[in-house]
Order: sequence, then C-alpha cells, then structure tokens
Amino acid sequence: MIKELLQETQGRMDKTLESLDMDLRSVRTGRASPALIERVLVEYYGSPTPLNQLAVISAPEPNLLVVRPFDATSLNSIEKAIQQADLGMNPSNDGRIIRVPIPRLTEERRREMVKRVSRRVEEAKVALRNIRRDALEEMREYESESLISEDELTRGQDQLQELTDKYVESVDEVGERKEHDIMQI
Repeated sequence: MIKELLQETQGRMDKTLESLDMDLRSVRTGRASPALIERVLVEYYGSPTPLNQLAVISAPEPNLLVVRPFDATSLNSIEKAIQQADLGMNPSNDGRIIRVPIPRLTEERRREMVKRVSRRVEEAKVALRNIRRDALEEMREYESESLISEDELTRGQDQLQELTDKYVESVDEVGERKEHDIMQI
C-alpha cells in the first residue's frame, strides 16, 4: 500500500517538476528561443489559441525569432498578441512572416527575471510540500484504519521525506541553472 502511494506521489511530483520546467522556458535569457513566445495566446476565429498551434517558430539568429503562420490571415492577430504579451518584444511583419527581434537584457531586467524565476521555484516547492502533506494524511488514514502498522507508517514517512527532499533539490537545481543562464552576458 505504501509503495503504491509513494509511486503515485512520485508521479505527481514529476508533473510539478515538468510544469516548472515549462514555465521557466518562457523566461527570457537574452538568447532567442521559440519557447519564449510559443505559449502566447492568439485570438483566432474567436478563441484563444497558443501560438505554436498557429505557426512555425524558429530562431535563425541568437537575437531573432521568425514566426511563419500556417494561415496568412492570422498574421496581424499573431503580431498583436506578441505585442500585448508584455514580453518586451516589438514584432514586425512583411506580409508573410513576423520577425521578432530579441533586445539585449539590461542588468535591471536580468535581476527582475531572476526574481520571477525565484518566485516560480518557490511555488514549485510549495506544490511539492502540498503533495507530501496529502500523502502523509493518506498514510495516517491507512494506519488509523489498521491497514498498515505503526512501523510501516514510520518507514513510509521516512521514504516520503527522502522523495520530497530529492525533488526539492531538483527544483533548486533547475532554478539555479535558469538564473545562471539569465545572468550570463
């Protein structure tokens, strides 16, 4: 029982780590990356649609993104959505593609980005602690229903804490890597 609960908990923690990784991909580091804008929502035929479903996004140069829409009629909507996404980017279109120059990050902007990364890392840690709390409650419930012994509960709690510590360490490493990328000039 404990083993299944720990596997389920590990799966939930994996999803938290993946979510953090996806969130951090959209944080600018000074280099062009399609991940910066692929989740920008574009108003397309009345419904908000992620940009990566409407166009091919490439980075031909370290400081330029090129967006090639599948449907030429969506060009203006895409350009407007990128401008309104508050990413500090100013796209321009030539009637077929949209060029998005990536401006160099100032020291102040870099520090702001590091703060944003730190906030997201802390949110991920809170999510991990919430997952741990849920699993602990379930273990205690098993013990109160006499499905497991007190010794099994103690062993399960220790294993759960080790698992949580491992994931918190992984979250810290992901955050530190991203902060290093941001501060690199």
